[in-house]
Amino acid sequence: MLARRLPSILPDLTFDEALEITKIHSISGLLSEDTPFIFTRPFRSPHHTITETSLVGGGRFPKPGEVSLAHYGVLFLDELTEFHKSTLEVLRGPLEDKMITVSRVDFSTTYPCNFMFVASMNPCPCGYYGSKEKQCTCREDQIQKYIHKISGPLLDRIDIHIEVEGVNYQKLGNDLPSESSSEIRKRVNKARQLQLERYKNYHIFSNSELTPKLISKYCKLSKESKHILEEAFNRLGLSARAYSRILKVARTIADLDNSPHIQTHHLAEAIQYRSLDRKYWCR
Repeated sequence: MLARRLPSILPDLTFDEALEITKIHSISGLLSEDTPFIFTRPFRSPHHTITETSLVGGGRFPKPGEVSLAHYGVLFLDELTEFHKSTLEVLRGPLEDKMITVSRVDFSTTYPCNFMFVASMNPCPCGYYGSKEKQCTCREDQIQKYIHKISGPLLDRIDIHIEVEGVNYQKLGNDLPSESSSEIRKRVNKARQLQLERYKNYHIFSNSELTPKLISKYCKLSKESKHILEEAFNRLGLSARAYSRILKVARTIADLDNSPHIQTHHLAEAIQYRSLDRKYWCR
């Protein structure tokens, strides 16, 4: 439910983004007379039986796969551990490079695939490992086998890891007002405008596209923040890739807070979003 609502709070498409999305869907034959131009961010949610070719693109006459059809939008994989491990592993390149090259004997084609990757999974086969409400019935070896269907390198490419606990009846039944998607989107658009202005000379749209050189320039930390990040790096056993992603997330949190610099609490929040891989995958 949360994943399907993501497009409603993502920043408005720029004309250049909309043009790229429309080109990809045109090549795939997905445009109609009623919708000759795409103005909204795509949301793709393929079934776990999808093949590698359908996911990343290919075929006798190579067409864009789901990763390209989700360009500048959301690719959501529900029940992540139900996908074939080999299928998931082909995502590693596109997530890192933001493009996919499909090669055949006579030619090769490159498609863009700069998408937001969102996935959900249970912590174990029965779904109750770590739950405060119900006892897990899985054996230790079953949990380990289930968890490790997701490789470390793939997990390392995911910026944010969130553990969502079960919702009780009291929370489901309350009538407290909640913030609307349109209100949230206003904050997101404001943060995106900051980024568009900041990176206008680099031909990128957001913090997620920062190169190592640009990270050094725009994600500077105070002495205290550097110490906090160093402690987290050593304690959590973070990789170099995780280090860069934490800084990008912290920069985004600062933008949402309308702060010109990354503050200590921005960095601390970003670090908290990297704890699940150490909780479940390093047992």
